[in-house]
Order: sequence, then C-alpha cells, then structure tokens
Amino acid sequence: MRRTIRIGNAGGYWGDDPGALKRQIEGGPLDYVTIDYLAEITMSILQSQKVRNPEMGYAGDFLAQMRECLPLMVEKNVRVITNAGGINPLGLGRKIRELALELGLSIKVGVVDGDDILHRLDALQADGDPMDNMETGAPLAPVKNQVTAANVYLGAEPVVRALDADCLVIVTGRVTDTGITLAPMIHEFGWDDDDWDRLAAGIVAGHIIECGTQASGGNLTDWREVPDLATVGYPIVEMGEDGVFEVTKHKGTGGLVSLKTVKEQLVYEMGDPQMYISPDVIARFDTIKLEQVGPNRVRVSGVKGEPRPVMFKVSMAYDDGWKAGGTILICGPEADQKAEAAAKIFWKRLGHRYEEKHDSVVGSGSIWPESLDRYETSEVLLRLGVRDHDRAKVEEFGVLLPTLILSGPSGMAVMGGRPKPGRVVAYWPALIRRSNVESRVVVIAPSGNEATMTVTFVDEAPPRIHMSAPVERRPRVKSWSKRTRRTKLRTLAFARSGDKGDTCNVGLLARSPEIYDWLRETLTPPVVKRFFTGIVKGKVTRHELHNLNALNFLMERSLGGGGTVSLMLDPQGKTLSQALLEMEVDAPVAIIPKGGA
Repeated sequence: MRRTIRIGNAGGYWGDDPGALKRQIEGGPLDYVTIDYLAEITMSILQSQKVRNPEMGYAGDFLAQMRECLPLMVEKNVRVITNAGGINPLGLGRKIRELALELGLSIKVGVVDGDDILHRLDALQADGDPMDNMETGAPLAPVKNQVTAANVYLGAEPVVRALDADCLVIVTGRVTDTGITLAPMIHEFGWDDDDWDRLAAGIVAGHIIECGTQASGGNLTDWREVPDLATVGYPIVEMGEDGVFEVTKHKGTGGLVSLKTVKEQLVYEMGDPQMYISPDVIARFDTIKLEQVGPNRVRVSGVKGEPRPVMFKVSMAYDDGWKAGGTILICGPEADQKAEAAAKIFWKRLGHRYEEKHDSVVGSGSIWPESLDRYETSEVLLRLGVRDHDRAKVEEFGVLLPTLILSGPSGMAVMGGRPKPGRVVAYWPALIRRSNVESRVVVIAPSGNEATMTVTFVDEAPPRIHMSAPVERRPRVKSWSKRTRRTKLRTLAFARSGDKGDTCNVGLLARSPEIYDWLRETLTPPVVKRFFTGIVKGKVTRHELHNLNALNFLMERSLGGGGTVSLMLDPQGKTLSQALLEMEVDAPVAIIPKGGA
C-alpha cells in the first residue's frame, strides 16, 4: 500500500486540449490521469449520435489520444480514467482494446456502464420513482415522450472494481467528475466506504482538478499574475493516505498554483458549502484549510464529510422546441445607437410573437447589469435570437435577419450567413432510489474475452450526521471607520462564477480577512440582486465560508433557462463574476489594499 499517489488531470470538458494527456505523462512522475468529458447536454448529443450509428455514442477524440499515448502509459505504468464512454462506454472500450493490439500492446481495458436508464423510465416510474423535477417539483409526464437521454450520476465504487482488476485504461458513462478522481484513492489506500472525512477529501481533490487548468491559472481574476499561459500546466493532486493532499503541476510548465487559483476553483459551481453532494459522500467545504507550502504547491487539509445521500441523482435531457440566433456587425459613428434601432426595426418587421426573443449589443456593455455604465464605441455586434416550439416561425427569423443589411441603419454586415433552426435540449434533474440502479463493470482482456461484474446499491438510510465539523461562528464587526473611498469591488476581492441549470453561482473571495468581514456586512443578497437588475429574476441566496474568506451567491433564474435553452450570450454565467467585480462601493480606507483605486 502506497502512502502517496499522484493523480493528474488532462481535460475538463469535451473539446479541451487534446495534447494535454501526452504532456502530463511525459512531464514527470504520475500514477493516474483523469479526463472529464461530460456535461448534462453532452449526454443528449451522444445519444443522438448513437441513434444515427449504434457503434458510436462516445467521445471519439479520446481514441486519437490513446493512439499517441498508450505506449507511453505502458512504459511509465500510468493508468487513465475517463468518462469519455458517454452513452456507449463498451463500444469505446472495445475500440481501445483493438487499438492496443494494433500497437502490439497487451493491456486490460475496464468499462463502467449501467448509468443509462432511458429505456427504463416507464418501469422505474411504475416501481415508485416518479422522477419529478427536483428543482421545480414538476411531474415528468408532460415531457416524458420528448426525453432523449437519462443518466444516473454514478460514483467511484464501480471504477474501483475496474482498478482492482488491474485495468490500464478505464472508460465510463456518467460517472461524476469527482468520482473518477476519488476511485484511485480508494483502490490504493483501502479507505472504508463510511470513512466520510477521507472520502470527502478525495471529492474536494477531484473538484479542484476536474476543470483542468482552471486550478492552475486559467480564468484567474488576477490573470496578470499568471506566468506563461501559453504553456499552462494541467493540475496534479498528490494525495496522502490520511486524506491530506497537495495541488501542484509539472515543473517547467506555465501557469500558477496558488491560494488564489485553488480558492477560485473551490467556489466554482458551488451550492451550499456545507453540503457539496456527490454519490459517494457529502463534503463540507466550510472546513477546508489551505496553505501555500512552496512555489506552485498548495496543501489542502481539514476536509470533513457527512454520509452519502440516500438517493442517486438522474440527469435527463428532452427536446423543448427550436431556436436560432444570428449576429450583425455594425460600424461607424453611433454604432451602439444604430444597433438598438436595428433591433427595434427587425422585431417590428418580423411581426410574430415568439415564446422568447432576445437581443444584445456586444461591445457597449449591454450584456451586463443595467447598473453598469454603457459606453459608446465605433463597432459593435448586434445579436438577435428567438425560441419557439413552432419550427416554421424560427425558420422565418433566419430568412428575414439578413434583410436588415440593406434596409436598416448604415454600416451593417451579417456574420455567418442565414441562421438555421437548432433543437432546444432542456435539462431535467431528478432523483432515483439507489436500489433501482445497477452498474456493470466489464473487463476486456487482451484476447478480447470479457468478464462482467455487477455492482448493486441499497437504500440503506444513512447514519445520523456526525457533525464532525460544527459551523464556525464568526463575530460581527460592530463598527467601521467613517473615512471611506469610492472603489471597485475588484480591488477588494476576486471571483469566479458558474452554472447549475438556470442558477448561477458567484463565489466572491475577499483579499483579506478584514475585507471579508466588511463584505459580510455590506454585500447582502438584496444588494447583489439589485446590481443584477434585468438579469437575476429569482431568489438570491448567500452562503458564508469563513475558512476561505468567501461569500457564495446563488442567483436563481439568471441564465435564461441555462444550457442550450438560453438565448443569452453567456448562458452559463461565466462572466457574471467579472460583472460583480465592477460594482462600485464606498469602502473604509483602512481595508483598501495599497495601490487599490
């Protein structure tokens, strides 16, 4: 049994750098590499792919990486775990075995599936799993016939079985991003399935590296501090048997691993920090302790966990009409005013009432809150979009959009030609009893023989929450100096934002404990909602993380439906953290960092 293992990440989404895996393996010693390919919408795309060709349904990009990297993996004994299998992990696993034979390599390939329950929806409902929308409470029945993908979020357990069978490559379906990182820890260290604190540490480690270079300098608010982003190194976790780990990257690579980079990734796509839910354990983010222990090296300790949830989460996608969008370039004097006039002309000319329409003037500040100052520029992009269940109406939008360039204000050109209707794929989250899920692990031998193991789950209620980490109480500061200065929030904090459906989270990280205390008193949910007037249409909830000097804001109904449903320019809320940092505040002079505006 090893005392420490090194797990690198080589991709945070389908479309990430295809050369990252090779660089990770060649860059220095590693035991494992994980690659995350899947998002909610990706499963629906892969399902459609498989319908057209039953042999597909997986991320074919991974095969190209294997052709290049399999010999290196054998040479260096580096094992790769990925959810690139999508809807057809067995098909991908068999292709990898064929590729290994072609390359003269003798390896075992592990496959994890059982997450796809699309064909079981009727039976599951009859058995007592209604699968109502877990966010809205709406029943599944009105959209059930339109469901195109339904996948259970599996955890680490079936992946551990494949590792125990000595597989060099493991491909899965919808195993969680964090689960593929936790699995090697359980395999190597023999952690018990109720060792909540160490399991939670593994989940936190997985969360930090699951999005690739976002943990090593990418998307950092203070981006000027990051050296050589052109050669940014992907993150690595060095996990100890005791659940304490360090985040780093290979020497000689660009990027940065610091308290800032790790903190920003920790608050990315976070909900309640006391309940970061995974199929394996509930992690407590409010207990995490961070320490910079060297250049590009951050130690993470103190992670506490609570018993895993009773239910599995199911991610479903369903067809929900059509949408189209187009862009017009507008140049010259008064470009922003001409764009706004062109939008009014077009909507009046179109005449139809659409279920939803949207326009924005990119380049004049219109995609951000109404409270931010607009500014005039000599060139802007006018983006127009519609959504409707009537395809003919959406098609007419695309036909008429180019007519603006000869019959509207001056200086216009259509970019990208005539917009065509595209399917709207909506997201439906639900819950299912664990006993109604059965995972399968297939071990493919070099000979092609396949040995199958079945992993079942039980509905055993979790034990009483042990509350190993009581909520830290932090006293309020009774008064602040009346001597203030007008400054932007970015001088006081850095931030990152992400999405979960139609909810955007903004994690705001104070630059000092004193600033954090002041922000707790000042930046309330009503203040944030007022700032995002016109964008946030639902409730704003604030969570405090004293350990990170951070506030996490959950902004409901802020993304126009989110994902592929939204007509917004930023349907995932990635830029809203930067918008919040532009807020002007009257801060006590004593807490403003030196050099702050």
